[in-house]
Amino acid sequence: MTTAAAPSFPHSRVEDCLALLVGTVMISFGLLLLRTGGIMTGGTAGIALLLHYAFGFAFGVVFFLLNVPFFYLAVRRMGWAFSLKTFLCIGLVSLFSDHLAGLISFAHVQPLYAAVMGNIILGTGFLILFRHRASLGGLNILALYLQQRFGWRAGWLQMGSDVLILSLSLTTVSLPVLAVSVVGVVVLNLIVALNHRAGRYCA
Repeated sequence: MTTAAAPSFPHSRVEDCLALLVGTVMISFGLLLLRTGGIMTGGTAGIALLLHYAFGFAFGVVFFLLNVPFFYLAVRRMGWAFSLKTFLCIGLVSLFSDHLAGLISFAHVQPLYAAVMGNIILGTGFLILFRHRASLGGLNILALYLQQRFGWRAGWLQMGSDVLILSLSLTTVSLPVLAVSVVGVVVLNLIVALNHRAGRYCA
């Protein structure tokens, strides 16, 4: 017995705009928790955090600049609509991340709590962006491009880059902080893996 496929109701432009705004605000708040707790993460955000901790560079500026070289790959791999929404999200996260601290601050955040809750919020924000055909680009787009061009597995490339970034962070964070950062990265990937599957959400 087969069931009829659920009808698809594409998001309107207004819905897309609201979702991208909500998603980027959530991601920026999650990143604020990570930064307050001194926590690391993977991907392009992890590189930006590493440079922020090591040299005091503004996270948002570094995050934006790191993503600029990936724009060409995003257009080739995902098309203009996805790429433009993605770089709008990158710009919003960069802007919000450097200004949220002026709106809210924390006297103390326990590192494990910052790692877990920060990544839960990040994962939820990512899901909102994914479901509206956007992302935060970066190393994920590079991994997808290398998979398409050379047949290298994107998942393994992403995992390898995350391991490298977290290993390099030992120059700026302690081993216990790195350990809870790894817990946070696992939480983030579980949230995305369990909720972002083809056919699970139609819009």
